[in-house]
Amino acid sequence: MLPNSQSSSLHTLSFNQDHTCFSTSTSTGFRVFTCDPLRHLFRRIFPSDGFNHVEMLFRSNILALVGNGSHPHFPPNKVIIWDDHRGESFGTLTFRTSVRGVRLRRDMIVVVLEFKVYVYNFKDFKVISQVETFSNPKGLCVVSQLADSMVMVCPGLQKGQVRVDHYAKKKINYVWAHDSSLACFGLTIDGKFLATASTRGTLIRVFDTENGALLQEVRRGANAAEIYSLAFSSTAQWLAVSSDKGTVHVFSLKVNNSNTELEKSQSSSNSADASIASFSSSLPFIKIKGVLPKYFNSEWSFAQFHLNEDCRCTVAFGDQNNTLTILGMDGSFYRCQFDPVHGGKMTQLESHNFLKPEIAS
Repeated sequence: MLPNSQSSSLHTLSFNQDHTCFSTSTSTGFRVFTCDPLRHLFRRIFPSDGFNHVEMLFRSNILALVGNGSHPHFPPNKVIIWDDHRGESFGTLTFRTSVRGVRLRRDMIVVVLEFKVYVYNFKDFKVISQVETFSNPKGLCVVSQLADSMVMVCPGLQKGQVRVDHYAKKKINYVWAHDSSLACFGLTIDGKFLATASTRGTLIRVFDTENGALLQEVRRGANAAEIYSLAFSSTAQWLAVSSDKGTVHVFSLKVNNSNTELEKSQSSSNSADASIASFSSSLPFIKIKGVLPKYFNSEWSFAQFHLNEDCRCTVAFGDQNNTLTILGMDGSFYRCQFDPVHGGKMTQLESHNFLKPEIAS
């Protein structure tokens, strides 16, 4: 979920779980669009000043809504489970503090508060688990989407620490991801690989969620930046990153290589400065001192697409090979393609404004 920090007719903007649709909240309600082709699906108008969160359940008529408090039926401490086909809610989850985020699966509802995460069964709305976290005002949390397993990632109990819950295996890992506070997560649909960024926004780290091993570290840039989104391709071969610097980066990942190759990559990039503590096991932690500063050994992006720096944007990989869909809080919609062999500057395939009447009506 991408919140707005500037004056705009959009309050929030987010993809659904498989990136085939996206939802927006405005001062009068919410709207839902398809990505390929870009098409307005439906909208709902409410007598309120909008929503803090709108989360779709795949390509269905089910959404989770959290109001901004301007209307008594949609306070910021309630999650409304909405059936747009019927035009009414069929479930409400109420909390003592404001909701910071909502994530949906077909079998579970995950609600993020600033210091706690609740996991509910979708069938009966009963609590499955409660997780205490470090301060999490951004509502950081990601969940896998395969039916036979669930992996949930949220902040741990300390700054820069990540908690990974494997519900089917009843296993919990704690990963020391960054020295700075956490800013953004990305998770593969099967929950196998996790990407993290801190508030510094210069380095992106990719971990194996099974054992917490640091697989790869890539560099977005030399200067600090606010990371808006992290997205894996369906094969986990590529990782896309958007930030306030106005460039969407695509990185080539080596997560499918052998352990030997991964160890060589870690050593050469001098990036083994993350450790893991697990309830079930304890792994050795070794710091590798490089001769040159980290900056010179960094892995840089493979492909790039340049945008307006003033626009907050979120990114996802498209259904077509080597394509990206980029959504902006100013209503901008881009579809671009990168060369999987040579990389470099991406090619723009489409450019629209989904707020224009011919699209949004």
